[in-house]
Amino acid sequence: MNDLPNGFTGFAGVDREGFESAADAIRRQHEERPAAEPAVHGSFQYARDLDSGRRVETELPFDVDKIDDIPPLDQRWAWVEIDLSAIRHNVAETRRFLKPRCRMTAVVKADAYGHGAVEVSKAALGAGADRLAVATVPEAVELRKAGITVPILILAQPPITSIPLLLGYHIIPTVYEPDFAVAYGEAADLHGVKAPYHLAVNTGMNRIGVRFDQVVEFLHQVSFHRALELEGVFTHYATADSPETLDFNIQANRFVDAVNAIQAAGFEPGIVHSANSASIYRYPDVHFDMVRLGVSLYGLHPCPETRNLVNLRPAMSVHARITDTRLVPMSEGVSYGLHYRSPGSVKICTVPVGYADGLRRGLSSNTDFIMGGRYFRQVGNICMDQCMFEVDMRSYGTRERIDPQVGDEVIIVGSQGIAEVTLDEMADKLGTIHYELACGFGIRMKRIYV
Repeated sequence: MNDLPNGFTGFAGVDREGFESAADAIRRQHEERPAAEPAVHGSFQYARDLDSGRRVETELPFDVDKIDDIPPLDQRWAWVEIDLSAIRHNVAETRRFLKPRCRMTAVVKADAYGHGAVEVSKAALGAGADRLAVATVPEAVELRKAGITVPILILAQPPITSIPLLLGYHIIPTVYEPDFAVAYGEAADLHGVKAPYHLAVNTGMNRIGVRFDQVVEFLHQVSFHRALELEGVFTHYATADSPETLDFNIQANRFVDAVNAIQAAGFEPGIVHSANSASIYRYPDVHFDMVRLGVSLYGLHPCPETRNLVNLRPAMSVHARITDTRLVPMSEGVSYGLHYRSPGSVKICTVPVGYADGLRRGLSSNTDFIMGGRYFRQVGNICMDQCMFEVDMRSYGTRERIDPQVGDEVIIVGSQGIAEVTLDEMADKLGTIHYELACGFGIRMKRIYV
């Protein structure tokens, strides 16, 4: 024990010399232990041989098939509920704004904004959506493998190397580069099939697309290819959700000019579409042949201006069960950094949800949870996998005292009675948008469809 730091005085009642003697005795006992018995070999569980440090196999008396059937909510007390009736309601409600022949594309990118792409797609299509749109090839392939057969549009131009997947799974790409268009057409022609695509027009957002005043030139570059088939033309608005309308109107006018120029040059534009969620409700003049229902599909308003225009129902709620309760004495801290100190007469309850589940750390001590129809303040820093909230244990004449127990359900996002915590409120506190939070909650927690 020569490596003890200088100045070490031992533990209470034990001096340095006594500590070294005790440590020597422990080490001798360990060295004199008999060798461990040979390990019994099993199938999947490991234990550690404490004498040798070896990892040894041992059998556990469980039927693997049976333990795999333990329900997800019995494995972890945290989950996301997706109300598919809300998805159907939002599709039907949006349909009221459209003319009879106007088509609707349900945007289910990013795993349907964290809601589950396959289940949401089926619900939306069953409620009246005509098509689907995603952001990536793997997202589209997932839907095809789930048995979904409607047209699927990728809202960006994918890599050239993905062309076999586009053709094999009948996925429609966005196109805005001649090299990609020609390669896509060549591959389709080689297999004796058509290569449908939608042309993205850049009207001012400057993210992707052919510039609005160059679309005819682009079509002349690629239209010679007999396999290529222009199925649609679209743009995306940068400010449809903004109070000011000048930039929106500029983009809309540019898009109309581009479509007119395409037709004047002798090309058939196919399905003309530009309206996202905000412009579906705010600007009916830009519905054209099809609209793209994105965030509103999930019951989230794209901007304050739509709240009085359409009745949307949020589909996502976030739930957990209490895993620990404790009375924390006055002035003692809770969680990393001990930034919260108990005022006394409170019970601190832990739930197994953290920032890895989408409950952003920036909400620490700045959001409420709901239990029994009442609000309770989240306290202390939100950890990666857990967080805590505070329950006042004092009695008041006008308020029923609540004594939470392990296993009680808590609502992190959603409503109960007159109490409600929304993604919009969380987003406002974080200075972000509810899209981001919805996607985050859908990453790790089990989704339950109701």
